[in-house]
Amino acid sequence: MRTHGWGGQTPRSDEEAVQRILDAARNAIDLRGADIRIADVARDLGVTRQTVYRYFPGTEDLLMATAVAEARPFLKALAAHVSGISDPAEAVTEAIAHTLDQLPHEKYLGIVFTPRRSGEVFAAVTSEAARSFGRLMVDRFDVDWAAAGFDSATLDGLVEFMLRVLMSFIVDPGHPRRGPDELRGFLREWVGPAVAHHVQRAAAGTVKRHGVRSRGPH
Repeated sequence: MRTHGWGGQTPRSDEEAVQRILDAARNAIDLRGADIRIADVARDLGVTRQTVYRYFPGTEDLLMATAVAEARPFLKALAAHVSGISDPAEAVTEAIAHTLDQLPHEKYLGIVFTPRRSGEVFAAVTSEAARSFGRLMVDRFDVDWAAAGFDSATLDGLVEFMLRVLMSFIVDPGHPRRGPDELRGFLREWVGPAVAHHVQRAAAGTVKRHGVRSRGPH
């Protein structure tokens, strides 16, 4: 950890340094919106850009990490929205639709998931912060992922799939744009079966490994 700068108050750990960088980034977003740079955050902290780069490789990573850190209210609301939905396909469908509905109202998530100039999207769906956000989403579903055949690796794959679907709708909502009911219908028809296919394949694999149980006494 660098020991100079920091306005004369050197962080006692890397964790504290990260938190102070995130706090400075949030303040910069509050003042400037998405048009912030690593240099802005470094200047506010009284450190060099290289110090911030040590923890965040670029502005995109810093923005995403800040958004994830500020996502607790959104995740709590999402969990309440999908509460009681135990079917994996329906939970994924509804979570994607709800997230698309709410993004325009989410200050920090809206910034990082909003198309920029010429349709460019700032957030990288495969970044560590984005994947962490996705896992925080699915971990709040009322779905027994293990019983549905999802282990940690396949959940990571599902998260990437969900983020890529989200990003595609953000980049191009469609012309004409689908209403909420039309969007859910589209997702149920095309995204739902992809999730259901994994559940069915996992169930078939379980039966194949353990054989068909006897239905009654011999």
